[in-house]
Amino acid sequence: QVHLVESGGGLVQAGGSLRLSCAASGRTFSSYAMGWFRQAPGKEREFVAGIGWSSGTTLYADSVKGRFTNSRDNAQNTVYLKMNSLKPEDTAVYYCAARDGYLSRSSTLYPYWGQGTQVTVSS
Repeated sequence: QVHLVESGGGLVQAGGSLRLSCAASGRTFSSYAMGWFRQAPGKEREFVAGIGWSSGTTLYADSVKGRFTNSRDNAQNTVYLKMNSLKPEDTAVYYCAARDGYLSRSSTLYPYWGQGTQVTVSS
């Protein structure tokens, strides 16, 4: 069982930066692939970024590639999403998710989810 808590969301102007954190409980955190997803009002939840258990594998949505960076600290049971050059279209609730397996872009494969943190980018 893994319990996830996101933090770091907020209101930022376009072009600004935020760093989201996702703190996980559970002794097997280091074996879990971690994903970041987001959901804007009226839209489906979409994959943003993910990182494999060893940090050797990362995936990014095309819309955030080059602007967002995913990292993890297994000693601290925490994953991070550094978001630079934010755009109004990045506005959404951001969720982290965990699965015991390979990294995937599919939200249906992640059984563990945080409560989400709101990111709002003003133009």
